Amino acid sequence: MAWLVANLITWLVATGSVDGDGSGVAYWSTEGRRRWDSTHYLSIAQTGYEMFRCRERYPDFRDVMCGNVAWFPGYPMAVRALSATGLSYETSAVVVTEASLFGMFAVLWWLLGARLTWATGLTLAIAAVFPGGVYFHAVFPIALGTLALLVCVAGVKRGSWPIAAAGGFVAVACHLVGAVAGAMLLLSAFFAWQKDAWPVRFAKAVSSAAVAGCGLLWAKWLMWQATGHWDAYEIIQESSYGQGGLRAPFAEMVKAYGFPFSEWYRPEGRLSWLVEHSLSAHRTQLWLNITFVLLVVAAAAVQLVRNRRLDTGQWAALILTVGIFLLPFLAGAAMSWYRNHAQMFVGLVLVKELPRWIQAALLVFCSVQYVFLGAMFFAGVLV
Repeated sequence: MAWLVANLITWLVATGSVDGDGSGVAYWSTEGRRRWDSTHYLSIAQTGYEMFRCRERYPDFRDVMCGNVAWFPGYPMAVRALSATGLSYETSAVVVTEASLFGMFAVLWWLLGARLTWATGLTLAIAAVFPGGVYFHAVFPIALGTLALLVCVAGVKRGSWPIAAAGGFVAVACHLVGAVAGAMLLLSAFFAWQKDAWPVRFAKAVSSAAVAGCGLLWAKWLMWQATGHWDAYEIIQESSYGQGGLRAPFAEMVKAYGFPFSEWYRPEGRLSWLVEHSLSAHRTQLWLNITFVLLVVAAAAVQLVRNRRLDTGQWAALILTVGIFLLPFLAGAAMSWYRNHAQMFVGLVLVKELPRWIQAALLVFCSVQYVFLGAMFFAGVLV
């Protein structure tokens, strides 16, 4: 039901974001779910990786590196596998995305205890309009990566090393944000595997983190096979996007807040009321994301004071949520942090512990923000 409601709301947002007779096309067509990076993910699925100097193909382009090696292979390879059934790559990409979103709700439901109460019902409602959640419906790896993170949490909670390691591998293979799974698994020796002796706990933590890290090795191997460079990812990031190394997170946060989307990517023609009033919604999105992280940390703190403990799944969700929030600002993602932050969805495991009135208030703010950020997406303002 949560999955259906999420799709219904997103369709209504898309309808209000486009004028004229094509109002419904933005959501129900595969083209309506594609944005900038979607083209690269689809190209990886169809033909694999490539890297070349831009001027070799585009003489008037600036002299930097071009290609698709700045994007990870987890999602494109899933799309390629599904396309073997005869579906087009575009349709396969949407099916993988929506199936992953359904899986997200299913795993979250299990992590919440699989029992309908006011707390779990409100948490699922927030999940349906989660900040940045419009990317859970787009041709992006956000839904698949988030599902993998939730599976990783579920594996740790169940004490299942294979499930935790597999979730970590897929999360890392899908997106740079997945690196937080490796960090969480490394720390899991201190809060998980508690039936085992300390040497075994450390062995499970280190080995599961190593398996997760193999997701990155797989990505680099595929890039090396296609380009002959093990560092193809780093080359294109530095050459074309000026990224590489760690950034000052607060300076990056200020840059992200002030990014002029309304000037750079303003749609042509007459704008609907919804789009006209959403062109700076990334700013309120940042405030909402900060509030969400603080609420997750506060919920964990209250549980520690009240019960003197967090359960294994709560520890995992707390570490992942804080890591996901910080990573885009440490890596430099002024134009894409809002979709990376959507993977803080895992923090809903702790939102269940918040007082009901806070959950209700969070639901209201998330609903309003979902509408405006979704309008930015379907109008083509976001990348």
